[in-house]
Amino acid sequence: MKKGILTLAALLLATVAMAQNAKFPGNVTLKSLDGKSVESSVIENGGQPMIISFWATWCKPCNTELDAIKEVYEEWQQETGVKLVAISIDDARSASRVKPWVNGKDWPYEVYLDQNKDLARAMNVGADVPYTFIVNGKGEIVWQHKGYQPGNEEELIEAVKEALK
Repeated sequence: MKKGILTLAALLLATVAMAQNAKFPGNVTLKSLDGKSVESSVIENGGQPMIISFWATWCKPCNTELDAIKEVYEEWQQETGVKLVAISIDDARSASRVKPWVNGKDWPYEVYLDQNKDLARAMNVGADVPYTFIVNGKGEIVWQHKGYQPGNEEELIEAVKEALK
């Protein structure tokens, strides 16, 4: 029994370590808010960390999280150079709402549409959003978090600072 628990713990640690070293997928086609096809390889931040946030217009916690980050985003950028990229998983039926939604929220983020959820699948994101990643300056996924509770943005900025090291 004890050996089984140790084996399970070792497998979990190995899985976490592998996920921490995974690269941000660069071969997935997304759509810009203007409807143009964009390869995920163009999503970069000049060697600085990026926050990749999967969200949807219908997801209240997603919108709450992105609104909360908006309040401190400029400060975060000045302090760490971080860039937030918001990836909408709205499907074809609701994708037309994304651009007016983003404009109405006045979010200062890069926003792309992942209508077929190709990038979400490549990054093992299910339907549970928000799902947030930090990608370091080398393109490695170094942190991930599912869901949102008020105050999670403090954990997020600490993880961004850690990614700078």
